Amino acid sequence: MDTTPIAAALDQVGPRLRRIRAERGVTLTDLSEQTGISKSTLSRLENGQRRPSLELLLPLAQAHRVPLDDLVGAPEVGDPRIRLKPRRVKGRTVVPLTRQPGAMQAWKIVIPATQSKPDPRVHDGYEWLYVLSGRMRLVLGDRDLVLETGEVVEFDTALPHWFGSTGAGGAEVLSIFGRPGERMHVRET
Repeated sequence: MDTTPIAAALDQVGPRLRRIRAERGVTLTDLSEQTGISKSTLSRLENGQRRPSLELLLPLAQAHRVPLDDLVGAPEVGDPRIRLKPRRVKGRTVVPLTRQPGAMQAWKIVIPATQSKPDPRVHDGYEWLYVLSGRMRLVLGDRDLVLETGEVVEFDTALPHWFGSTGAGGAEVLSIFGRPGERMHVRET
């Protein structure tokens, strides 16, 4: 059994691929169609029965919209960029994009298709949402909206609200949240 750091990193690729696919609510069939990689090869990759290669990982990184480094768990070496780590919050993958407490906060949120049951809540603040991909359902007070890729919404979070999947697929959303009194200033050109 090979216990080199490279072998150890490669052993974690399959579980990462399975987790990313599951978080996004994507089936092996869907992923196969997106990447041109057979379902059996994808399954063997996820189960560790096939070693990952660059020819397999590049289309998977593209399909999942994640850096190749994230798939292989590459160590950070001499890179000045800050790599904020995703975390799971109520069944969603949340990537913090800001780090200053108390200031406006930004997140990329990956909403799986299964997150489609509204559970409105209220809290202090103001939120701005931009749909990066997919379709997002927004329940805002007594309104029930479906937002498409590229659409934006902003609202006072004192109004009962919930956002999630339409049930037909996952969505990726950029969320910017500010304390009470803070609002986004958008310029139109």
